[in-house]
Amino acid sequence: MNRRKSLIVAMLCVANGAMAQSVEDGLKDLYYGKYETAKQDLEKVIAAKPNEERAYYYLGIAQLGLGDNNGAAATFQKGLTAVPTSPLLQVGMGRLDLLKGDAAAAKQKFEAASAATQGRNGDVARAIADANSEIHGGDRGYAASVMEKLLNNEGRKKKEVYTATAADYIELGDAYRMLGGENGGKAINTYEKALELDPNNAEATMKEGIVNYNAKLLQDAVNDWTKATNMDANYGPAYYQLYEFYITPTKAQLSLENAAKYLEKYMAVVGEGAGKLENEYNLAAISFYKKEYDAAISKAKSVLPQTNESNRGKFTRLLTDAYLQKGDTATAKSEMEAYVKAVGDAKLAPNDYKLLSAIYQANVGDSAQRVANDSIAAMYLEKYALADTAKDAEKYRSVAESFKAMGASKKSAEWYGKLVNDFSDEKNTGKIQDMFWKGTMEIYAHEYDQADSTWGQFVTKYPTQEILGTYWRGRANMAKDPEAKEGLALPHFQHLFEIKGDEKLKPSQLMFPYQYLMIYYYNKDDDANMKIWMDKVTSIDPNNATVAAIKENLANRAKSASKPASQGNKK
Repeated sequence: MNRRKSLIVAMLCVANGAMAQSVEDGLKDLYYGKYETAKQDLEKVIAAKPNEERAYYYLGIAQLGLGDNNGAAATFQKGLTAVPTSPLLQVGMGRLDLLKGDAAAAKQKFEAASAATQGRNGDVARAIADANSEIHGGDRGYAASVMEKLLNNEGRKKKEVYTATAADYIELGDAYRMLGGENGGKAINTYEKALELDPNNAEATMKEGIVNYNAKLLQDAVNDWTKATNMDANYGPAYYQLYEFYITPTKAQLSLENAAKYLEKYMAVVGEGAGKLENEYNLAAISFYKKEYDAAISKAKSVLPQTNESNRGKFTRLLTDAYLQKGDTATAKSEMEAYVKAVGDAKLAPNDYKLLSAIYQANVGDSAQRVANDSIAAMYLEKYALADTAKDAEKYRSVAESFKAMGASKKSAEWYGKLVNDFSDEKNTGKIQDMFWKGTMEIYAHEYDQADSTWGQFVTKYPTQEILGTYWRGRANMAKDPEAKEGLALPHFQHLFEIKGDEKLKPSQLMFPYQYLMIYYYNKDDDANMKIWMDKVTSIDPNNATVAAIKENLANRAKSASKPASQGNKK
């Protein structure tokens, strides 16, 4: 082969190598959640075309997906060196500002990039919207307005008309979804527009599922995520949503069996594309969900030395929880305390607080140590609930239930009170149960006046539950009047029987008003009424100790009354 021919072949090889990998290949990998594969593809694009700004930007996004924030910063900066005027890479730097908590600096870069492209560049607009929708501290309203401006062709010249893509509508839908509230319907409609352009777009269907999940339509959400996997069996993010659904610790969702199943499916389609550390974590998690705790511990310990700041926490939590679940609370406590010392309180995540609370609840000792541990557990439990400024009813409820399990009735009542008072009925569809437990915990905490008020509100708010509310209002006043001398529970128990509560309540429940009324009339020397309620008590419990005591007292009283008066000494 002559030199000229060899040169042509070499050029063809270089050209074919560059064509083999494109920015679109990287975008496809990102769509499927294959960050490691996207990184490799986009690095090849840059090697072949060092001035390709889109390759630098999406490479940085892939690195962020892998938890490599420093690598992403270096990529964005390298891209700006190659293309100093790139609005897209300016958005990348703004995204990093948001991640650092500097919203002002981020907004400045976003607006400069938008102005430079007159709001008509799809990549730039989507990048701005995505950063503001997905990152804590982002401006969701701004994200929506950027996308709306991109898609609004009103008044534009023919050559300036923007042709919308499914990705554009998905990004706009994300902005509406993150705005929440009534915008959920707008999000669904926008995702539907994406599906009109691309009927097989699994991402749009998956995100409709997220909207339904946020609206507490759990079965609809599961149906959407399952539909997304049927539309595209290789779409890993939908399997991951199903995994996250079943790993959520609520009665309606938690299923470790299903969590393991969908995590395994996710790994099967994403493979090495998710990155080595992510795969190692998932393997350890599957062992954990299958209750193979020693295997989970071994895997987590082998990988921890390779982790970085962004993913060390989840490996530590998995390791610690595995020790806790197998009953080794001392090692769990040691591992978690070492992590807290290493990263500092400021960098702890909400789930760190939750795990720390569980550890201190599980640690045993003498009575003094038990009190100290419960106090620390309570502190972490409240930090867990308050760590996220976006109030979540399920999270608050888990805190209330944890305090209830700890026997901390006053704290439990306080958190059930937050569920009742801090959420609308739409945001908290389980408010009737929360108000029930608020009133019950107030009785257990000896806050009887507050309990009386709560049960009064309960009857007003839920008139169909009048019997239940009246019964417990009577119980609250009965607890306040334990000797039944003041008759505080009398009007409530009388009303209970007027509304035929005795036909609805169980005998074990009826014993409380029956005994109270029996004792009340005994104290009033009203034998006729006392006998009515005494008969009801003995119909449930023939050997009732209180009845026996009253009968004995009545018998002694009768004997004393029948003795003749003393006549004194006769002379």
